[in-house]
Amino acid sequence: MTAPRWIIHLPTTLTSCDGATVLAAALRDSLSHVTAIDFGETTLSEEDSQFLRTRVWCDARLDGAGRCRRLDGHAGPCTPTDEELPPTPATGGAKEAPPVV
Repeated sequence: MTAPRWIIHLPTTLTSCDGATVLAAALRDSLSHVTAIDFGETTLSEEDSQFLRTRVWCDARLDGAGRCRRLDGHAGPCTPTDEELPPTPATGGAKEAPPVV
């Protein structure tokens, strides 16, 4: 029997899924040398709906090339390189400008 794996839930002050995705990508890029972290299984959830999770990356196995690093639900073929992430800053608490009327 295999020992159970542990999950680290990391709350943020971010207020958008796109911002959380950008942060997840930054964490993956800066901590990819830590072999104990399985970034392919990264999911996001709203603070009050933690049972509803959104996968970040596709993570499909590739023939001899590791796993797909594109965003989950991507169009086109899987690749071992990143898909362009949404142009959203990964900072929390900033308010958006009101719409111009």
